[in-house]
Amino acid sequence: MVANHGNEVEEGQVMQWLENIRFFSGALGFGHTVIACTAIVLGRVVLFKPKGSKMHRRIGYAYVWSMVLTNLSAFLIYNTGRPSFFHLCALISLLTLTAGVIAAVRKRKGWLVRHYYFMSWSVVGLYCAFWSETGTRLVDMQCFWWTVMAATMITAAVGAMVIKSKAKSLIT
Repeated sequence: MVANHGNEVEEGQVMQWLENIRFFSGALGFGHTVIACTAIVLGRVVLFKPKGSKMHRRIGYAYVWSMVLTNLSAFLIYNTGRPSFFHLCALISLLTLTAGVIAAVRKRKGWLVRHYYFMSWSVVGLYCAFWSETGTRLVDMQCFWWTVMAATMITAAVGAMVIKSKAKSLIT
């Protein structure tokens, strides 16, 4: 039994509610959500904390692995029985992440700027994916695309402003 404002609610009712809003699609969906939430937190930390330190690298590696797991698990989730637009977004996310890691590993001329841009856009893309996932679960499908598109565009615009303002210190 779970207490709910003085009333007792059966645990089965809570699980039924979660199933009705399609919050998790089984163990894979739950794992994907937990790993993605971990990536959101790590991405935010690594994006806004000082760069180049040992801590930055450690958190950055944890972010990269959480994103790899998030994207790989996304490829395994099918709502329609076949790949969807969201699978394409996961592929783009992996490519962006890979480009950011390669820039940092190779350290060729201009690597820091490339690393910064790719990794920053990886984090912004993750936040945009958050809106898509949230919209899938909580928004009526008649409003889904407009709601998700608006949230994604606002997130991308704010992300672009933050990335551009912070990139100035790398370029000069």
